[in-house]
Amino acid sequence: MSLFDKLQATADRLSEAGPGAVPFDTHIDRILSPTEVLIDGRRTLMCGSNNYLGLSFHPEVIAAGQAALAAEGAGTTGSRAANGTYAAHRQLEQQFAQLYGMRHAQIFTTGYQANLGIISGLCGPDDAVIVDMESHASIYDGARLSGASVFAFRHNAPDDLRRKLARQPDPRRCLVVIEGLYSISGDVAPVAAFADVCREAGAFLMVDEAHAFGAYGTNGLGRSEAEGALDRVDFIVGTFSKTLAGTGGYCVSNHDALPLLHFASRPYVFTASASPASVASVAAAIRVMGSEPRLRDRLWNNIRRARAGFIAAGFEIGETESPIVPVFLGSASRAVTFWRALLEQGVYVNLMLPPATRPDACLLRTSYSAAHSAEDVDRAVAAFAEVGRALAIVPTPA
Repeated sequence: MSLFDKLQATADRLSEAGPGAVPFDTHIDRILSPTEVLIDGRRTLMCGSNNYLGLSFHPEVIAAGQAALAAEGAGTTGSRAANGTYAAHRQLEQQFAQLYGMRHAQIFTTGYQANLGIISGLCGPDDAVIVDMESHASIYDGARLSGASVFAFRHNAPDDLRRKLARQPDPRRCLVVIEGLYSISGDVAPVAAFADVCREAGAFLMVDEAHAFGAYGTNGLGRSEAEGALDRVDFIVGTFSKTLAGTGGYCVSNHDALPLLHFASRPYVFTASASPASVASVAAAIRVMGSEPRLRDRLWNNIRRARAGFIAAGFEIGETESPIVPVFLGSASRAVTFWRALLEQGVYVNLMLPPATRPDACLLRTSYSAAHSAEDVDRAVAAFAEVGRALAIVPTPA
């Protein structure tokens, strides 16, 4: 047996895909706008990005990043615990704390690192991390890194969580982790119900609002705000790489334990801090999000237009109205064939295969932005309909 034997299955799948046809290695030649890219020299409509408010090309966001790059350089060359804490890092943390009305905020170099750092920093071998079974890989990895006992409950099932907590010898040593909006299925969590269950048991609740931030709630703070549960969630984690069009992550909390993770969380202590340009552009994106509420209106108009178009064409899509609209196709071979045909039509979406999905529930994940025009959305739906009819997945209109 070799160290590399475990990778043979991956090599076999890549070989079956054929040369130049690997779905997860698509090379984008150039980004033209928030909604259009060049792939193999072809102008391609981007419907596979999480750029929900379209801020990646916003002039204020770009200008802030450029100014910070010129003033403070390309990188910090050190972790937050060493030489990597700049005034801008502290200012961005204060900005997040004020945004959520929380006492404390901590920012991380990536969203993945935020989950790793918070979960592994809070929990240890004598604790339990209890997660929704459809949680992101970073949540599972953070739980494993902590050394805590890890348990999963049925997706979006507060009653099943209640049963799991009842079996714990001390629920006060339990961290429950859910997501506000799940990135594969596009469905949302009943955050308030989960908060009630945790309060009853004495457990702590963490909500990852990575995909929900910017889209839900009066101020765009996610599903916790939308359900009026901000004051009942112990830790809220999110990312900069979606609505805020940057790179990094954050956590906010009213618990005084959060600042202590500056010293106790290994992923935080031993990772170089975010670059000045990234921090400045994210700070600007937050300001734009607050000053241009119509961006969210445009986002939701595009979401509803896309959903209506897919339903009219005969596709099976997710039940929940969210910025992620999954189109369910069944087998992996059908999903891969469909994805390739769409790319030839000049439309890029995300291909979701096992282990991200069940073998019989493969899908194409489409996502929309405030930057898309109505014509963009109609073009994407029309391309889906054309490919769907050619593959006999949806009916041809009479």
